[in-house]
Amino acid sequence: MRLSELAGKEMIDVQTGTRRGVLGGADLWIDEETGKIESILLAAGGLPFGKKREDTVIPWNAIRKVGPDMILLDSEGDTHPFEQTSSSTGTSN
Repeated sequence: MRLSELAGKEMIDVQTGTRRGVLGGADLWIDEETGKIESILLAAGGLPFGKKREDTVIPWNAIRKVGPDMILLDSEGDTHPFEQTSSSTGTSN
């Protein structure tokens, strides 16, 4: 599957039934040595009055199924829970 085919798919956590975001607005963290995708960074966007939300880091191994319209995630099936990061860092290291 191509990255362009993943764009626009909603990401749903099967444990909580919550919407985690849309992959089109995400960045991928790739291990430079292996070339494997490590995680997905979903940008949260801004809030009124200049406040910032936190980005969500979803480990790649939390993905359970990629369907035609959505991606199903399992937050409990992963050893690393979804993390919140500051959206102002701008780096993945």
